[in-house]
Amino acid sequence: LHKDADSSERVLMDMRWGLVPSWFKKDDPSKMPFNTSNCRSDSMLSKASYKRPRGGKQPYFIHFPQPTDTVAEEKEGDEEWRGWRLLTMAGIFDCWEPPAGGEALYTYTIITVDASKDLSFIHHMPAILDGDEAIRKWLDFAEVPTQEAVKLIQPIENIIFHPVSTFVNSIRNNAPECLAPIELGAKKEGKATPSRQVMLGWLKNSQEGSSQRKENDLPKGTCQFTHSPSPKKTSAGILQQ
Repeated sequence: LHKDADSSERVLMDMRWGLVPSWFKKDDPSKMPFNTSNCRSDSMLSKASYKRPRGGKQPYFIHFPQPTDTVAEEKEGDEEWRGWRLLTMAGIFDCWEPPAGGEALYTYTIITVDASKDLSFIHHMPAILDGDEAIRKWLDFAEVPTQEAVKLIQPIENIIFHPVSTFVNSIRNNAPECLAPIELGAKKEGKATPSRQVMLGWLKNSQEGSSQRKENDLPKGTCQFTHSPSPKKTSAGILQQ
């Protein structure tokens, strides 16, 4: 993180997602006029936001733990199965300092590439550094030229994935459900909330009360005919459907 630091040294530290360039002059980093959470590889070399940070490349590590109710199976093939690995994604970072002085803010962006064949239904995917050697080359900004390091940014196929619930769509949610696999097409039952139960019960009772007719309530006369029209759909019936 320091200009005179050994480029082969690896440092772990917290950074905020969403790169704030060092040249940003506002006093509040949240006033950034554009989103820098992701950086497309095809524009990474041309955009001013990423020109300076490219000299201090830094991958971002995310670990997706295996659900406790599943068991990892060995993969078929020539390679030896060694268990799950960390998902290592390539990114770049920068250090922004408030114009009026104050604590420095380290931020980063995740590089994205065209989706691989298996993920072709997705527009882009993260640039994944596959293996320790790729990580070493990406980190060592002094010994590995930028143009050579950029060659590491390619779609890869040796990943597995599964669909998850829309529960993950809310930034307020931070629970194991965000990662739990789901079965696509499975019917989702609506929650029986107390207000919904009360409303259905009230409508059902109203329907039964209005449809019951006693024989004595029919009009009296020399000839009595009862006409039974086709039942109409009520609000309760519609809700139950």
